Formats: sequence, structure tokens, C-alpha cells
Amino acid sequence: MVVDGRVGTCSSGEPESSDSLRTFGAVVQALREFQGLSREEFGDLVGFSKHTVASVELGRRMPDVDFVEAAERALGNTGALRRGAEYLERQPGLAAWFRRWAALEKLAINLFNYECRMIPGLLQTEAYARQLFADELPPLNDEQIEANWAARAERQKLLRERPNTAFNFILEEHVLLRRTGGVQVTRESIDHLLEVGELRNVEIQIMPLEQPSHAGLHGPIALLETPKHKWFGYSEGQESGQLISDPKGISVLQSRYARIRSQALTIQDSVSLLQRMRGDL
Repeated sequence: MVVDGRVGTCSSGEPESSDSLRTFGAVVQALREFQGLSREEFGDLVGFSKHTVASVELGRRMPDVDFVEAAERALGNTGALRRGAEYLERQPGLAAWFRRWAALEKLAINLFNYECRMIPGLLQTEAYARQLFADELPPLNDEQIEANWAARAERQKLLRERPNTAFNFILEEHVLLRRTGGVQVTRESIDHLLEVGELRNVEIQIMPLEQPSHAGLHGPIALLETPKHKWFGYSEGQESGQLISDPKGISVLQSRYARIRSQALTIQDSVSLLQRMRGDL
């Protein structure tokens, strides 16, 4: 289960400095200076301004994935920066394996999500999310549950705060038939799906329970496109997650998602099914 969350920020909008940020920045600076590059020269190589480079090196700015990947290539492809970036953003409510995806999600111009286990985090009601947190093993304490919900609620703002980002969600019908949290929680969840689905930038489709041909049997799929038109995927398992950037892997996920999208109910038929399910409760 993803326990996703947000990074603390200061008044300037940049992440609060931390030991991990300062350490990462020091490594970038050391590698840059070893290559004999000024901040401006290095910035030209990686496609960022010298001011951004300075902010990263001083531990005042969280490096995004594009910065890390470009810096790796420019500084010798040692793998040190990629590994170091995995230890950033240790904040309450954010699973370690989910950090880089959460950072990319904030920038995405297209985001696709097929889910067969639960309602996606971006679409969960508070009651539904709290039931998931209550079911965690080992059990969470009250403080952890509150932190997790606060992080998830903050993340959900993306749907309304990024109206130019296109969101497409495909949910299996059985996710709602399970009635996680009970009948009332399920009613609220369906009402919420119908409400969010009215946003111009959000599409919600349901994969019907009876579907003889199904391209999603390998499991959930998450895909996104960055403003620089680079695609990333994300795959999650028990206590682990993998960010996928390899073009071949992305191509496979895109093909599967396109097939799933064509096999799911249309948006209007999905609304009709949700309304019928709501009436049956």
C-alpha cells in the first residue's frame, strides 16, 4: 500500500534544508569541482540555471528527477547521485519507495493510473483512506495515521490546482464491490468519484467485473509525462516500489494501458454504472 505524502517547504517554496539535502548538495558540488566546472558551466550541461545549481548544492532545493539524471550524465555516471537521491524527502506520510514518483507527480502534464487493488490515493475519501491506514500491519499509531491522511489530502489538491494536467483513472469494478470500510464509506466513495469525474481535466473509467479479455492482469499501472515530454512509470509491490524510466519498459506499460483503456467502460457508461452501484447500496 502506498503511504504517500508531501515535502515540507519554507516560505520561498523550496524544501526546508535537511542533513540529507545538504549532503546530497555537497556531493554534487564535489563532483562538479572535480570535473573543473563552474556552476554556470555545469548548469548549461544539465539544462538548469546556475542559481538552481547553487540552491541544490547548498541544500536549499530538492533536486527533481531531471536534475539528478542530467547531473549523473554530466558528472561521470557513477550512480552516486541516483543512489543519494533515494534518501531524500524522509517526511511523515511518504513511503521511502514512493518519494521520486511523488515528486514527479507534482510536475506531470499527463497522469494515467490503472488500479485493481484499491481506489487510487488521489481519489480516496478521508474515511476510505483512514480505513486503509487502520488496516496497516504493523499497526500505525494515531500520529502516523494523522500524518498519512494530511499527506494524502495535500496530494489530492493536484486534481484542482493543476487544471492543465490531464488525469485518467481506470478502476476495477470489484474495488468498489469489496465495500472497504463498510456501506456508508462506499457510498461516500462513489459520490466522490462522480463529483471528481465532473472536473474537465479528470476522466474516470470502470473496468467491468465481467471482462473476458483483459490487458491489466499483470497488476496496477501508473504512468506520467513531464513538462519536458519524458515519460515515467511506477510499479509497486509489498513494501517496495520501482520507478521506471527505461524507454522499452515505458513502451510496454503504455501499450498495456492503452489496451486497458479501450477494454474499460466509456466515461459515460462508467458514470451510469457508478450511479447504479450507488443506488444498490
